[in-house]
Amino acid sequence: MSASQELEKAATAYALDAVKMDKQGNKGRAITLYQKAIESLLQLVQLYPEYGLNKVYVQRAIAYQERIKALQGSVSPTDVRMEMEREAEESGVEKTTPEGKANGEELVVTEKPMVKWDEVVGLDTAKKAVKEAIVYPVQRPDLFPLGWPRGILLFGPPGCGKTLLAAAVATEIDANFYSIDAASIMSKWLGEAEQNVAKLFNAARKSANEGKPAIVFVDELDSLMGTHSNEVGGEIRVKNQFLKEMDGIMDKGKALHVYVIGATNKPWDLDWAFIRRFQKRILVPLPDHHTRLMMLKHYAGNLQVAENVDLHELARLSEGFSGSDIRDVCQSAQLSLIGEFFESGKAMDKAATPRALNMADFRQIFEERKPSVSLDMLALYTRWFEAFKAL
Repeated sequence: MSASQELEKAATAYALDAVKMDKQGNKGRAITLYQKAIESLLQLVQLYPEYGLNKVYVQRAIAYQERIKALQGSVSPTDVRMEMEREAEESGVEKTTPEGKANGEELVVTEKPMVKWDEVVGLDTAKKAVKEAIVYPVQRPDLFPLGWPRGILLFGPPGCGKTLLAAAVATEIDANFYSIDAASIMSKWLGEAEQNVAKLFNAARKSANEGKPAIVFVDELDSLMGTHSNEVGGEIRVKNQFLKEMDGIMDKGKALHVYVIGATNKPWDLDWAFIRRFQKRILVPLPDHHTRLMMLKHYAGNLQVAENVDLHELARLSEGFSGSDIRDVCQSAQLSLIGEFFESGKAMDKAATPRALNMADFRQIFEERKPSVSLDMLALYTRWFEAFKAL
């Protein structure tokens, strides 16, 4: 057993015993065990400083420390529980019940975002592939005697619309949308992560059996399903459970409309076992000239722009920019203009309004900003796509 597994095992044992002593009213023993659990967790974080789930372990340590304070009488238990729930909401980690057990229904967002296809600008190839894999089988399952893909991997540079695309699909087929990430699926309380995965897929299957398609959207898939040189026991169990659940929904004898859509900026970090289970592997690329033009028209429509603003020229200048980069450019131009307006002293006059944005304002921003995606990154995506593409 590796050092990381030993530490996690020790932290689990200490935490479970601490909760047991806590419930029995043995405050002194509970405090000692909570402290030992904290020490094990912090040692784990120090041993693997680059580990992606360290944030979760630190949150657990903080929760145990707050409980120690409550037992010592520095704050009331009610205040501690409220504080823990507030931290869970802000961090994206699920709330806990008073017994410390994760509530499976709170792990996910089941109300889909209302995003329509026309809000996903460009990405025609990606949209076509997703429609063929999900939308058409839901509309006419009788036309698919060999079944249909249940695993769809969306990969590409950050800020290019992967999450937006998944949300649009959920809206199109009126599906329950289960959105998760590493922080939400890895339990704040030790030893429950794989149970959370099982609860998640059970809820999705129940939805499908009741006639409501279900989409499990896993953001930053590489942080959950990536290959790591040093894996702790909890992560291994989660990965194995996820593989088991995906095999279950891909059973050829079942016609359930349960789909797993994974999004990642680092497809090369994924474990091969997971790559194989995503039958559709779709590149979501940087926007082309026409798509950038449509985006600029959309964002400029919310701003006051002068007649000399040439959106075609701005689309040319934004070559290599992602969708989020383009939004940031428009936002920065507006912020700069508002800053100028306030510095002029006119802002205090409620009747005064800023001038319109002109071409010089946008050119200034393009001189000060560079694309968030480098040429080297683009080359990596292209090579991975050529090796593993499955449209």
